[in-house]
Amino acid sequence: MGLGAQAQTFPTKPIRWVVVAPAGSSLDVIARAMQDKLKDQLGQPVVVENKPQAGGTVGTNEVAKSAPDGYTWVMSFNGPLAFGPHLYPKLPYQPLRDLQPVMITTSQPNVIAVTSSLPVNNMKELVALLKSEPGRYNYASVGNGSSSHLTVEYIKAMTESFAVHIPFNGSPPAVMSVIGGQTQIMASVPTVLAPQVQQGRLKFIAVTSKQRYALLPDVPTVAVSGLPALRQFEALAWNGVLVAAGTPRPIVDRINQALNQALQDPAVRERLKAAGLEAIGGTPEQFTQLIRDESTKWAPIIQRSGARID
Repeated sequence: MGLGAQAQTFPTKPIRWVVVAPAGSSLDVIARAMQDKLKDQLGQPVVVENKPQAGGTVGTNEVAKSAPDGYTWVMSFNGPLAFGPHLYPKLPYQPLRDLQPVMITTSQPNVIAVTSSLPVNNMKELVALLKSEPGRYNYASVGNGSSSHLTVEYIKAMTESFAVHIPFNGSPPAVMSVIGGQTQIMASVPTVLAPQVQQGRLKFIAVTSKQRYALLPDVPTVAVSGLPALRQFEALAWNGVLVAAGTPRPIVDRINQALNQALQDPAVRERLKAAGLEAIGGTPEQFTQLIRDESTKWAPIIQRSGARID
């Protein structure tokens, strides 16, 4: 059967969608929001499987090593795709050699939050506090090598401040650690932090985009914190769908088409918006370029931070 015919008949069996974050995380929310629409588009079930281990690198590697037939997808993010090659000396895959990007799903800033009892209300005060007692304060992240981790490492490196990193497997346990006082600071997508801010347990300090974030218009950017070292600061959390390298292009295009159509669905977009997630979509080439650009940007930041994961 020719490639064109393969794409016309694809898929003929259920698709396995590996999500490299736990249930309840933003990646999981995206996949489950799109799941039913994808079944409508493709005529086969798309079965979500959560694999959050090792900051998402285990699930990403599994799909990198899978058969290049379009039946195994990964929902991955900048941690395993752009940061991983600079963090893990023994990373078992190379993102753009072993994986075929299909489509960016969402992109949004992180927001920096602190426990409500911490005596700071902006980035300038937070940096001053961290400098005043180096090592006293801890920050939570959703995993080693995530944007949640490296956003804070970036701030630490640029401002010569210090806080102890405590990584968790995904956002739910990380948020609980800040609420419970094991950690005091966290950078994450607004989704997971906003409910705790509304209940008065946490407070927002800054967003990590260059412009103010439409969903949090009252929260200033890191760049306008009054700290010269952070004037150009930007750190976005993005994610997307990939398949194994070598998957026939007509099948990649068929998956891309289904993903874009699912992402355009008003009910899906509303669900993502409610979770603080901005739908992106687009072509495999756009996603490939994003991974390449972000990898180049973050390599020196990671090197400067000294972050390494064996």
